[in-house]
Amino acid sequence: MDNSTLNYEPLDTTQEKKRKTVSILKLVVFSIGQLNVAFSINSVQKVIKYTHIYSSGLTDIGIIHLDDQEITVIDLYQRLYKKPFIPQENQEGYLVIAKNTGGETFAIVSIETPSLIDVSLSQIRVLPESYRKSDTLEIASHVTVIPRENGSITVFLLDGDR
Repeated sequence: MDNSTLNYEPLDTTQEKKRKTVSILKLVVFSIGQLNVAFSINSVQKVIKYTHIYSSGLTDIGIIHLDDQEITVIDLYQRLYKKPFIPQENQEGYLVIAKNTGGETFAIVSIETPSLIDVSLSQIRVLPESYRKSDTLEIASHVTVIPRENGSITVFLLDGDR
């Protein structure tokens, strides 16, 4: 029997399936000044409207009362730009409530509404340790460039343990 006359369809091997499957990471992306930052959706518990933060105002750390717990709030705007985030009259602001690997809940102040964006794992790159040690963005562990209609945006993935 001649093999050229057989209807031959190659079997889909595990390697071929892996190549066909694109791994996606869902990111909660928000702006801190001119920077775009994100957490993996797995770290984020919820996003709430900005509420009064109890703080001395001397540091970038405060606290909010949410449900039956007190949550540490980190004002990344103040940490990065040395000015506290103070919402304007027309500006509501949000708090991104997340958990670190130790299980501690914390919140980050966001000026704009966060977005949920799917990013291919192949687009995410580790930030060099030398960069992390020498820049105020030591709080970021990875970076990705997300294509948009009007160009692209660079997003720094935050390390919840920092």
